Amino acid sequence: MTTADTPGTYLVTGCAGFIANRVASLLLDAGHTVVGVDNVNDYYDTTLKEHRLKALESDRFRFHRIDIEDQDALAGLFDDDSFDAVFNLAARAGVRYSMENPHIYETTNSLGSLNLLHQMRRTGVGKYVLASTSSLYAGQPMPFRESLPVNTPISPYAASKKGAEVMAYSHHYLYQIDVSICRYFTVYGPAGRPDMSIFRFIRWIDDGVPIQLFGDGEQSRDFTYVDDIARGTILAAKPVGYEIINLGGGGTPVSLNTLIGMLEDRLGKKAIIEYLPFHQADMMTTSADITKAGELLGWKPQVSLEQGLDESVRWYQTNKPWSEKIVLP
Repeated sequence: MTTADTPGTYLVTGCAGFIANRVASLLLDAGHTVVGVDNVNDYYDTTLKEHRLKALESDRFRFHRIDIEDQDALAGLFDDDSFDAVFNLAARAGVRYSMENPHIYETTNSLGSLNLLHQMRRTGVGKYVLASTSSLYAGQPMPFRESLPVNTPISPYAASKKGAEVMAYSHHYLYQIDVSICRYFTVYGPAGRPDMSIFRFIRWIDDGVPIQLFGDGEQSRDFTYVDDIARGTILAAKPVGYEIINLGGGGTPVSLNTLIGMLEDRLGKKAIIEYLPFHQADMMTTSADITKAGELLGWKPQVSLEQGLDESVRWYQTNKPWSEKIVLP
């Protein structure tokens, strides 16, 4: 990857989305040019997506409202610019919704990734960074290591990401495209996705609305702050051959009950909890082994959960009243 002294041009897909928006922002801060694409779909309230896009306004940022499923539109994009790397963070996310509409997950997450790889091969772009998921580790021993076999995905979402990973490997093997696959662990932070637990919990506690909690709340996650994830994703643009890299909180999972208590303290309000049956497509615990990220990228998380929740609550309160009007999926 180029440095700020030798600015590059990078394609960032899904740039209206939570993580890709931060990746694009950090690239711009470092002096690079960013070409962003997003179809701004309505899986969740587009008000939030437009808010994120506004934060990227710069003379070095060019936005295209296209879908990575559209091969013709991508071809024009790759013909117009010469990219130093492609960061593919466009995806249909959400484990539960993938059970309701699995086809769109396959066409976006797997076929969309193939479309980008095809254009890279056609135009000679040599570096691909793909966002993947800790959901692939379901049923594996913890802490999750990249060497574990992840051949039994328990949701269409995870299966579609597995498809994208192995298609990237075939393009590395056949066409020497350098590939970094970043498996993310429960990302949170300001302007986060409103279908994720932390955004919902903040909103529900603040409004005095019952939290819908699937299970007893003892399921735990390796929460990772969005800026840490964005830094690691950018570091992964270095030449590696083909590598899968965990980006997570570092093997320190926190239960949802503990998380709710931490948010209660920050909001000064008590949560009302509605317990619902545990969802069969959910994982009880996630815990990342991030040794490889440290050795290969020199990366480790820098923002504690306490600091990250402070920032998340601060963003929500600063952006009232419009943030409390965002429709929750």
